[in-house]
Amino acid sequence: MMAAEAKTSAKAAPSATTAAPKGVAVKGGVSKDKGPKHTPSIPKVRGGRKMRIGYVVSDKMQKTIVVELEDRMRHPLYGKIIRTTKKVKAHDENSVAGIGDRVSLMETRPLSATKRWRLVEILEKAK
Repeated sequence: MMAAEAKTSAKAAPSATTAAPKGVAVKGGVSKDKGPKHTPSIPKVRGGRKMRIGYVVSDKMQKTIVVELEDRMRHPLYGKIIRTTKKVKAHDENSVAGIGDRVSLMETRPLSATKRWRLVEILEKAK
Protein backbone atom coordinates (compact mmCIF):
# COMPACT_ATOMS: atom_id res chain seq x y z
CA MET A 1 0.00 0.00 0.00
CA MET A 2 2.84 2.39 0.84
CA ALA A 3 4.51 1.83 -2.50
CA ALA A 4 1.31 2.78 -4.36
CA GLU A 5 0.98 6.03 -2.39
CA ALA A 6 4.60 6.92 -3.08
CA LYS A 7 4.10 6.44 -6.81
CA THR A 8 1.01 8.69 -6.98
CA SER A 9 2.62 11.47 -4.94
CA ALA A 10 5.68 11.38 -7.18
CA LYS A 11 3.50 11.72 -10.26
CA ALA A 12 1.55 14.66 -8.80
CA ALA A 13 4.67 16.78 -8.22
CA PRO A 14 5.47 18.86 -11.34
CA SER A 15 8.84 18.58 -12.94
CA ALA A 16 11.10 21.57 -12.33
CA THR A 17 12.41 21.52 -15.89
CA THR A 18 9.01 21.96 -17.61
CA ALA A 19 7.43 24.73 -15.48
CA ALA A 20 8.49 28.34 -16.05
CA PRO A 21 8.39 30.88 -13.21
CA LYS A 22 5.56 33.43 -13.20
CA GLY A 23 6.11 36.52 -15.28
CA VAL A 24 8.90 34.94 -17.31
CA ALA A 25 8.32 34.49 -21.01
CA VAL A 26 8.01 30.91 -22.14
CA LYS A 27 9.68 29.66 -25.30
CA GLY A 28 8.05 31.44 -28.24
CA GLY A 29 7.62 34.78 -26.42
CA VAL A 30 4.17 34.02 -24.92
CA SER A 31 3.66 34.68 -21.21
CA LYS A 32 1.43 32.37 -19.18
CA ASP A 33 -0.20 35.01 -16.96
CA LYS A 34 -2.22 37.64 -18.76
CA GLY A 35 -3.12 41.14 -17.63
CA PRO A 36 -2.38 42.92 -14.37
CA LYS A 37 -1.90 41.04 -11.12
CA HIS A 38 -4.85 42.86 -9.52
CA THR A 39 -8.10 44.34 -10.72
CA PRO A 40 -7.69 48.08 -11.29
CA SER A 41 -9.85 50.13 -8.96
CA ILE A 42 -12.86 51.73 -10.60
CA PRO A 43 -14.51 54.62 -8.80
CA LYS A 44 -17.89 53.49 -7.49
CA VAL A 45 -20.80 55.45 -8.87
CA ARG A 46 -23.78 55.86 -6.62
CA GLY A 47 -26.77 53.83 -7.77
CA GLY A 48 -29.56 55.59 -9.60
CA ARG A 49 -32.58 56.52 -7.54
CA LYS A 50 -35.98 55.13 -8.39
CA MET A 51 -38.45 57.43 -10.14
CA ARG A 52 -42.19 56.74 -10.07
CA ILE A 53 -45.33 58.44 -11.37
CA GLY A 54 -48.56 58.24 -9.41
CA TYR A 55 -51.73 60.01 -8.29
CA VAL A 56 -52.14 61.94 -5.03
CA VAL A 57 -54.86 60.37 -2.87
CA SER A 58 -54.37 62.45 0.30
CA ASP A 59 -52.84 65.82 1.20
CA LYS A 60 -54.15 66.21 4.76
CA MET A 61 -50.72 66.08 6.44
CA GLN A 62 -48.30 68.98 6.68
CA LYS A 63 -45.58 68.77 3.98
CA THR A 64 -46.61 65.18 3.19
CA ILE A 65 -48.75 63.65 0.47
CA VAL A 66 -49.93 60.08 0.01
CA VAL A 67 -49.42 58.86 -3.55
CA GLU A 68 -50.85 55.70 -5.10
CA LEU A 69 -48.34 53.94 -7.35
CA GLU A 70 -49.53 51.39 -9.89
CA ASP A 71 -47.43 48.50 -11.16
CA ARG A 72 -48.46 46.36 -14.12
CA MET A 73 -46.95 43.01 -14.96
CA ARG A 74 -47.84 40.20 -17.31
CA HIS A 75 -48.49 36.82 -15.70
CA PRO A 76 -45.69 34.50 -16.82
CA LEU A 77 -47.95 31.54 -17.65
CA TYR A 78 -51.36 32.95 -18.52
CA GLY A 79 -50.35 36.29 -20.03
CA LYS A 80 -52.99 38.33 -18.18
CA ILE A 81 -51.88 41.81 -17.16
CA ILE A 82 -52.04 42.12 -13.38
CA ARG A 83 -52.34 45.53 -11.73
CA THR A 84 -50.98 46.03 -8.24
CA THR A 85 -51.10 49.30 -6.32
CA LYS A 86 -49.29 50.56 -3.29
CA LYS A 87 -49.55 53.78 -1.32
CA VAL A 88 -46.41 55.66 -0.34
CA LYS A 89 -45.87 58.84 1.63
CA ALA A 90 -43.88 61.55 -0.13
CA HIS A 91 -42.36 64.82 1.05
CA ASP A 92 -44.02 67.93 -0.41
CA GLU A 93 -41.97 70.85 0.95
CA ASN A 94 -44.30 73.66 -0.16
CA SER A 95 -47.58 71.70 0.08
CA VAL A 96 -48.44 72.48 -3.55
CA ALA A 97 -49.86 69.09 -4.62
CA GLY A 98 -53.57 68.40 -4.24
CA ILE A 99 -55.81 65.34 -4.39
CA GLY A 100 -56.01 63.90 -7.91
CA ASP A 101 -52.78 65.47 -9.18
CA ARG A 102 -50.50 63.30 -11.30
CA VAL A 103 -47.03 63.64 -9.77
CA SER A 104 -43.48 62.45 -10.27
CA LEU A 105 -41.63 61.08 -7.22
CA MET A 106 -37.99 60.27 -6.54
CA GLU A 107 -36.63 57.90 -3.92
CA THR A 108 -34.64 59.60 -1.16
CA ARG A 109 -33.14 58.96 2.26
CA PRO A 110 -35.57 58.15 5.07
CA LEU A 111 -37.25 61.40 6.13
CA SER A 112 -39.45 59.81 8.80
CA ALA A 113 -40.59 56.37 9.93
CA THR A 114 -42.61 55.78 6.73
CA LYS A 115 -41.54 58.56 4.33
CA ARG A 116 -38.86 57.68 1.75
CA TRP A 117 -40.00 59.57 -1.37
CA ARG A 118 -40.02 63.22 -2.37
CA LEU A 119 -42.06 65.19 -4.85
CA VAL A 120 -40.11 66.13 -7.97
CA GLU A 121 -42.82 67.83 -10.03
CA ILE A 122 -46.53 67.98 -10.65
CA LEU A 123 -47.13 66.55 -14.11
CA GLU A 124 -50.86 67.28 -14.32
CA LYS A 125 -53.16 69.20 -11.99
CA ALA A 126 -56.54 67.68 -11.09
CA LYS A 127 -59.60 69.18 -12.78
